[in-house]
Amino acid sequence: MRRAVTFTTTGLIALLLAACSGAADVTLRAAAPTSTATPPTEVKTAVAASYQLQTPSTSAIQDRRYFGINFDNDKDSPTAYSERAGLQAEVLVRFFRFPLGTQDRSALVDFLDQAARLQVVALVTLEPHDGLEAVTDQSIDELATIVAAANAAGAPVMIRFAHEMNGSWYPWSQQPTPYIETFRRIATAVHTAAPATTMLWAPNYGGGYPFQSGPYETTSGEPGFELLDTNADGLLDITDDPYAPYYPGDDVVDWVGMSLYHWGSAYPWGENEVPEAGKFTTQLRGTYVGANGDDTPVPDFYGEYAESRDKPLAIPETAALYDPAQPGDEFTIKSTWWNQVFAPEVSADFPLLRMINWFEHRKIENEVGGVIIDWRSTGDPSLAEPFTNHVRNWLHAPTAD
Repeated sequence: MRRAVTFTTTGLIALLLAACSGAADVTLRAAAPTSTATPPTEVKTAVAASYQLQTPSTSAIQDRRYFGINFDNDKDSPTAYSERAGLQAEVLVRFFRFPLGTQDRSALVDFLDQAARLQVVALVTLEPHDGLEAVTDQSIDELATIVAAANAAGAPVMIRFAHEMNGSWYPWSQQPTPYIETFRRIATAVHTAAPATTMLWAPNYGGGYPFQSGPYETTSGEPGFELLDTNADGLLDITDDPYAPYYPGDDVVDWVGMSLYHWGSAYPWGENEVPEAGKFTTQLRGTYVGANGDDTPVPDFYGEYAESRDKPLAIPETAALYDPAQPGDEFTIKSTWWNQVFAPEVSADFPLLRMINWFEHRKIENEVGGVIIDWRSTGDPSLAEPFTNHVRNWLHAPTAD
């Protein structure tokens, strides 16, 4: 990757903030408090200056396939993963509370600097845990400044704001109007200040919608219910569209995506179960009928949001559930899933599927009673080589004309 000036992301952001504040000697660690943000006009001036220092075209996400990982930053690293897998992930996924507080701001800049050094895509997942109403124009302007600097330092950035918004488990869940408004505000600012950064819209797979009994489920009489009741029958159930009420618009969405896991064969989850044949592709197409029921009311996500709109598709999170404390063969469960995800027919039948990111975590999952689930593809050395072989085959498979 060619660079006119060899600044790191951290150094470039410090220069931008210094230019905006008028300070002569500013470092990121001495950045302004959370409540202070750069005015929009100064953001544009600073970003323009940054692009005079470096060539932004090198930091755009390319039209090809990418494989990445969601990694546990406290226990793992991209370098350690590469050593286990024998393959460098080209996308790194991290989660950040938004608006950015002091710690998250620092962590985000470090993450973007890491992506620039490794020359990989930084997929930044922004989580508005204080509610959509907490996302201010100032916080958005600050974000736009930071990602513009990261682009200029050579880091391609993808922003996934308030993921799985159609679920019922997050404070931003099932609020179509404020969600769309906030997504559009962020996209407008980012596209203006950081044109090499892309916006990813990524709901959860719609099977099981509206995910009743979740803490943030929208019920009759609450704001947004009429918009979610897409068939106007007075109910919110599987026959309502789990995607369309949340779509922000073609003009602000660059990529579309979906969280798509194998949690098990039938709800409630928690047992180690081998994925059914064809599960991955039928869920993408809205044609799944199997052990967990008839999901055919769920729309064809790939057809509606990738094909018809000609937008690249990402699977920002995927993996197969494995509980080490329960009976079940880890290799069979996980390999059956990755055989589906990276299958040759997927390359042929889903040419717009351009990014797949494995959830490389071993963590407590409240969804299955607070037990530890090992989602990793490389936790056991015997898994790593066959997994990596399938990833490589998918990455290098011929692209349909």
